[in-house]
Amino acid sequence: MTDTSMDLVFYALVLILPVSALAARRLPLGDTIKMALAWVAIFGVLFVLVVLWQGAFGAGSVLGGLL
Repeated sequence: MTDTSMDLVFYALVLILPVSALAARRLPLGDTIKMALAWVAIFGVLFVLVVLWQGAFGAGSVLGGLL
């Protein structure tokens, strides 16, 4: 196997843990989707803050000048 395929196997295994934990709790699908969207929003806001911080203080851009 190549490094890329080993990376894919690793990421699949890493995703099994949170998915199995959610399945074991047997949460309603609507609540699970709301929680996932909340986490995406939290990380999205943090990402934007980091990009703005780096732009303000001249540390370069996370996206290589795309923003």
